[in-house]
Amino acid sequence: MSWLVPQRTALVLGGGGLKGFAHIGVMRALEERGIVPSRYAGTSIGALIAAARVAGVPLDEMERRAITVSKRDLFRLNRAGMLLERSRAPSLYLEQPLRDLVDAVVPEGSFRGLANELLVNTVDLERGAIVVWGLPGLEDVSIRNAVYASCALPGFFPPATVGGRVCVDGGTIDNLPTAIASLGVDVVIAVDVGNTDLGRAQDVTSRGFAAIYMRAASVMMHALQLSPLATWMGPPMLLIRPRVGHREWFAFSHAEEMIEAGYEGTLSALDDIEDGPLGRDLIYPRRRIKLSVDRDKCIGCGVCAALAPRIMEMDAEHKAFAVREEHEWSPADGEFVGQCPTAAITVESLATRRQTTRPVEQATVDR
Repeated sequence: MSWLVPQRTALVLGGGGLKGFAHIGVMRALEERGIVPSRYAGTSIGALIAAARVAGVPLDEMERRAITVSKRDLFRLNRAGMLLERSRAPSLYLEQPLRDLVDAVVPEGSFRGLANELLVNTVDLERGAIVVWGLPGLEDVSIRNAVYASCALPGFFPPATVGGRVCVDGGTIDNLPTAIASLGVDVVIAVDVGNTDLGRAQDVTSRGFAAIYMRAASVMMHALQLSPLATWMGPPMLLIRPRVGHREWFAFSHAEEMIEAGYEGTLSALDDIEDGPLGRDLIYPRRRIKLSVDRDKCIGCGVCAALAPRIMEMDAEHKAFAVREEHEWSPADGEFVGQCPTAAITVESLATRRQTTRPVEQATVDR
């Protein structure tokens, strides 16, 4: 990957609960390939791990902490608040355990004077606007406080006041802040662990409030992320989507699996890029695929043509068809495929000949 090594590179780490432990594996793979980011940006657990890395916490130490963290280390019910304040309680869980976790790995002080640039994505709850701490004019605040706010999932943990603003988890608006992180860099490496493959959730309603809330949040974040990637206009982006979608956001017993998924997903993405200059406004890796429609399954609802009018159309019998069968797609393309209510659209990787009725990254990641 000689084309990446001398470049000014931004590493963007998305939110995704404990699935974000995959970021540790991502950074280990990048380090092995000699890729050293000059800017780190993150949301939620991505912000936590980015801040720890900028602070110089070794990857081995991060991995040890990830494997040993327990549910009680993070989630302690706000019993007094719910009893005394009821619906006016600010959160389901207490603030201090999350604060302690952040303080253990995030440096003290402000964003000024860090060895590498660090951007922490939050949302100003009162103004309803993104605030990215670490940008010019937004540096003179506590890094720990900003990271806590970025991790403070609304309803689960109380908001934090950062620089006079009431802030919560940045994933509320932008779970993968690639646009802001891309300013002034040559390459963006973005790691999506929160919304990679929504798939079909089983028995959501029987697993209580938290499961329903997190499923709804995942769907929302996934939808919000589609447009920025589909309309990407910036430096070349390497989009890494580790295979972690089958795990829940707060599954504590799978840290090693998540780390390994991040490591393997990164090596796979890097190996799929050919040496040579990368094109601006493009997302990598890019793969040749073939689209087809099962006419017997197609019910003529028109969803695919509405979502991807340049790719799909309806024929005289009101059946969907691909305007052009073969395409060169990135992991960000083909979202409409998974929206077909009868799974009538198939994507085939021309490299591996694997077929799927899910979005393109699932068709091409497997080998």
